[in-house]
Amino acid sequence: MTLAEALKTAIELEERVRDVYLSAVEIAGSEEGRRLFDLMAREEQYHVGHLRQKLAELEKSGEVAADDLRTSLPAGDVIEAEVGKLNAGLSGTVSDAERQSLEKALEVEKETSGFYRSMVESLPESERALFARFLEIEEGHLALVQAQLDQASRTGFWFDMREFNFEG
Repeated sequence: MTLAEALKTAIELEERVRDVYLSAVEIAGSEEGRRLFDLMAREEQYHVGHLRQKLAELEKSGEVAADDLRTSLPAGDVIEAEVGKLNAGLSGTVSDAERQSLEKALEVEKETSGFYRSMVESLPESERALFARFLEIEEGHLALVQAQLDQASRTGFWFDMREFNFEG
């Protein structure tokens, strides 16, 4: 896959993820859910814009500078604390529609992260940095969505770790 093809594919994937979150905002039954989905939709829209800028840069100069892609989400430890607060507010209030939206978001976040991982593994080293940063951010999104889904589904897991055990 060429760099241009990779950027175009990344744009399509990011638009798909964004659209999942935008749809979720419309059907969320709680204010907390709407805020989360809106934040994620804005984050993904920023990714779309950044990737379009990189594609234009490539088409104009034949090169793409790997700059530091920012994220509107805080660092991992801050996310964990905030997800805990959000989950406390959502306790017992997550609608089936919100749960289904979280499941769909998890599916597309996994697909997007998988794509970025494959680009980091297969592109020439000089082209990997851009996708490595996207992979890092998308893996954070995955953790956030998984934590929300685990709490909403009452699986007893928090960030993929058992939170409680019924077997003494």
